[in-house]
Amino acid sequence: MKNMNRRKFLSVSAIVGAGAIMAPHAAVATVSAKNENGAIPTRVLGKTGLKIPILSMGVMRADNPAVVRAAYNAGLTHFDTAHGYQNGKNEEMLGEFFKDKDRSTFTIATKVKANLRSPNFETEYEEQLNTSLRRLQMDYVDIFYTHAIDSLGELNDPRLLKMLQKFKSEGKVKYVGFSTHANKPTQIDEAIKTGVYDVCLISYNFKLNILSEVDAAIQRGVDAGMGFVAMKSMTGGVEDAAGKRKVDGAVCLRWVWQNKNITTTIPGFTSFDLLDNCLEAAHRPDLDANDKKYLAGLIDKNETLYCQNCEKCVSDCSKHLPIPTIMRAYMYNYGYKQPTLSKDTLMELALGINACSGCNSCTVKCPSGFKVADKIAAIMPVVDVPYSFLT
Repeated sequence: MKNMNRRKFLSVSAIVGAGAIMAPHAAVATVSAKNENGAIPTRVLGKTGLKIPILSMGVMRADNPAVVRAAYNAGLTHFDTAHGYQNGKNEEMLGEFFKDKDRSTFTIATKVKANLRSPNFETEYEEQLNTSLRRLQMDYVDIFYTHAIDSLGELNDPRLLKMLQKFKSEGKVKYVGFSTHANKPTQIDEAIKTGVYDVCLISYNFKLNILSEVDAAIQRGVDAGMGFVAMKSMTGGVEDAAGKRKVDGAVCLRWVWQNKNITTTIPGFTSFDLLDNCLEAAHRPDLDANDKKYLAGLIDKNETLYCQNCEKCVSDCSKHLPIPTIMRAYMYNYGYKQPTLSKDTLMELALGINACSGCNSCTVKCPSGFKVADKIAAIMPVVDVPYSFLT
């Protein structure tokens, strides 16, 4: 946005959501470094053999190393970041925290988006991994994911598969995987066929409307030796854009752990209070009657902010916009209160603020009941907000 000043910024933030545009305040509660109820249960991550607690840390939104320290001291050993999170600051924070720690006491996963359209893909992809390693101050990462796979053409691209195998042979990564929000059953089946992928980082929660198909695909992956890590387990964290009705994260996590094929989850807690809530779940991982009643109410009545990525909207849309990705950006901003990540997601689409211009009325009929046009109008202004305002 040209000539952005404070007055213009305030007018945009009113649209995007003032509460979402500002950084959340860190909670001041403390977390005990000792597990009073015993150790967190662990599971083995497929053929990798990695033994990981069922609760891990998605570091994506965290910018306070004290929260990472509290998680580590509480028994969490697996930490998930990405090349692009916080413009690299996320990896740098982890590198500083872990530089003096025994490397056998933790595992690190990072992710890089594969720009397969670039004629210099191989060189650029390797340099991104090398940059991540420098930031992390590590010789290798335990898991390296190809980030946010959207299509089978990306997943099985020979150039990508060759690079992943190269990284493993050079010892820069121990295991390779892919992260996905869409077309999960078909992507899992294709990943099995390649014989390359060790791990799948998958959006998995109680709101999935194709749960039986996803579970069946996960079972096929497990049978083939693939390990599964769950993300987006809390369906956006809130039930409404205003954030007045927060989802009970502990119940959401317990639901995920009922599937023994899911090795661990990576909730993105950013405060001690949220970590406490996750630890409470890890020390009582079984659903009780009250939990089941709570989840049933959410399934039956509430939209939440989680997009199913069914992609029906894409065919409904006269412009065939990548609406599922836009809806994910909406969730990042209004649910996660992470406007920078929301902007990063939208910028990759290169749509511009007026993506819906020229449409007299929206033709999209979302099966989940999303008011798609309203959500697009509410999130696209973040594209033109300078990063310096998105703190």
